[in-house]
Amino acid sequence: MSTFLDDLLAGARRRVEAARAIESLEELRSRAGALDLPPSFLGALQQPGVSIIAEVKRASPSKGDLAPGIVAAVQAAAYRDGGAAAISVLTEPERFKGSLEDLADVAGSGTPALRKDFLVDAYQVWETRAAGASAVLLIVAGLDDAELASLLAEASEADLDALVEVHDEAELERAIAAGAGIIGVNARDLRSFEVDRDAFARLRPAIPEATIAIAESGIRGPDDVRAAAGRGADAVLVGESLVTAADPRAAVAALVEAGRTPATQRAGA
Repeated sequence: MSTFLDDLLAGARRRVEAARAIESLEELRSRAGALDLPPSFLGALQQPGVSIIAEVKRASPSKGDLAPGIVAAVQAAAYRDGGAAAISVLTEPERFKGSLEDLADVAGSGTPALRKDFLVDAYQVWETRAAGASAVLLIVAGLDDAELASLLAEASEADLDALVEVHDEAELERAIAAGAGIIGVNARDLRSFEVDRDAFARLRPAIPEATIAIAESGIRGPDDVRAAAGRGADAVLVGESLVTAADPRAAVAALVEAGRTPATQRAGA
């Protein structure tokens, strides 16, 4: 039986085929390689406290429309002014209603931008670089070991960081074996869209200390940031609560302030 993730991966392959028919990989690589290097996504997450990755997300398969009329560049400016360390941009067009244009608009803000999509091909890595973004998302559940290794290598060649996403113990072991330097634990299983709110706390002890650990999904406000900090998060990725906030700058600022709580206090959170 086909899962949500299977459908999203199939859609990604169709998009790659269509894009490649317009511009070859060689042409895309040449165009992307002529651009200045993007700011470091990894560097932005290596600051003291818990870094906030704020997300531009128009819709989701589980909730439908969230902010269909959002202007990506305006939202990114609000996030930047609120103190976000980086900005994640959904570029999947069918279920999430995103685009590479959104990614390019956000990358133009100067804050490191993460392309959040369903990557299955090197072509998408170079699309990301050509948009001016700083990092790609690689979802372990959607890749075999060879594909994961290949896309990590391609991201490195493109001077992009890679956030490697897992949601259970087996996927975490694969991410570590592949040499992931940034690991995100998604509380949401993309095959079923069920949420396991204990996933980060359960997996964090097995993430190497030198690896950036990101808590994804289920972060709604400052209390959730403090809770993630107490469980050892280096960063949190926040989407729905920010795109639906009346004042996204203030909402990000509140999360940033919660993430600045001294580590000695966070340990008892």
